Amino acid sequence: MKKFGGYLLVAVLGSLISLGAFVMIQKHSLKLQGIPQQSVPVRLASMSGEGPSMPDFITAANMTVHAVVHVKTEYARKNNYYDYFFNFHDFFGDNNGMREPAPLEGAGSGVIISPDGYIVTNNHVVQDATSIEVVLNDKRSYKGTVVGADPSTDLAVLRIDEKSLPYLAYGNSDDLQIGEWVLAVGNPFNLTSTVTAGIVSAKARNINILGSPENPAIESFIQTDAAVNRGNSGGALVNTRGELIGINAAIASGNGYYAGYSFAIPVNIVKKVVGDLLDFGEVQRAFLGVNIREIDSKFAQEQGLKQLRGVYVADVLDDGAARNSGIQKGDIITSIEGVTVNSTSELLENVSRYRPGDKVSVSVNRNNDAKTFTVILKNKNGNTAVVKKEKSDIVSMLGAKFENASPDLLNRLGIKNGVQVKNLGDGILRDAGIREGYVITEIDKKPIHSATDIESALTDKKGGVLIEGVYPNRTRAYYGFGL
Repeated sequence: MKKFGGYLLVAVLGSLISLGAFVMIQKHSLKLQGIPQQSVPVRLASMSGEGPSMPDFITAANMTVHAVVHVKTEYARKNNYYDYFFNFHDFFGDNNGMREPAPLEGAGSGVIISPDGYIVTNNHVVQDATSIEVVLNDKRSYKGTVVGADPSTDLAVLRIDEKSLPYLAYGNSDDLQIGEWVLAVGNPFNLTSTVTAGIVSAKARNINILGSPENPAIESFIQTDAAVNRGNSGGALVNTRGELIGINAAIASGNGYYAGYSFAIPVNIVKKVVGDLLDFGEVQRAFLGVNIREIDSKFAQEQGLKQLRGVYVADVLDDGAARNSGIQKGDIITSIEGVTVNSTSELLENVSRYRPGDKVSVSVNRNNDAKTFTVILKNKNGNTAVVKKEKSDIVSMLGAKFENASPDLLNRLGIKNGVQVKNLGDGILRDAGIREGYVITEIDKKPIHSATDIESALTDKKGGVLIEGVYPNRTRAYYGFGL
């Protein structure tokens, strides 16, 4: 019993000592709470100094916004089919049956690339436009004219009459790295001078939005996650140094609005296309003379290929550049001029930078043996000459015959001049919606007195055309199309 009492006494004393120590520690802790504490920096073992810093976008943004313009376009609205047969304005007592339908409007962006007013934008921004207005960041406004366009790359060059303009210097899209920060600058939803930031998500993307059987496309887009929306088309993609490295062209979206990814045309393609349009009026497109296909694991297994690198030559065209140099069907193209190619889009992008007649070094893998060939590139006609746009007989393309409107018809319609459409067949006029009997009074605001005036107004014309006139039932009609 005495032994048990001793244990109890020791236990009680131990509890009292523990309680006293806890109280003292608690009081000391409460005092410390009122004293500012110095935090100890925590770093990953691999980090040193102050750690990585975010890139500075301010300089690049300030350099870019002044060189990116707002491109506003108008398109002629086609008349209703029934307006030709019945004048609804007269039926409802509207004596102003000659009133002009409001034109359709569009908007996009463009990038000034020289101080004397040359601007690059997307072809789809200005295609078929009857008028183009270019608004600078300082709100000055100019009439824009189309110098040239290339649907296969979705690029166009505009010109405004001004000097000493701010402009962007070309960068090098080959130097872009996946994960690198970029800025997209444009005018989404008519919100001028909008800057968004993102990173390069992928390169050499083919999203199958361009081209046709007659006009094969060159798609090798830079993919980014910088926010791009309607109105950004034709705007600038720049690196953190403010260098132009792409022209924004498209978004991946199910509803027409930004959903996470946007696509830009690499500036190395832009430089070549713009240079050709300014120097020749036509893009000088070079061809290897091969049919190619991607290499995936299934195809590699079928062909007994040991590696999944390069682009497979499925066929070599007769008398093409590749065949003449020694490249054969079954070869795997691995690089062009030392630049590695691992997809059809990369190969097309690299070839598109050269002109017919240029010599390029093409490396191939043939039966696991590396070979290099010097290829003299050719044009679409199979030679190395400069390709110039052929002058077409514009009158025959219109698909109609014309007669000067008789004095009686002019008097009855209340007009001073005009040429009447006769014997309408297949051609541009019918495609635009024009019907026989239509009297053309103006083309692009120029009075038309004869068929010669029509030819003069349309010969060498590029871009949108606006035709104004009136039908014999006094229905005024406006039509637009692109040349």
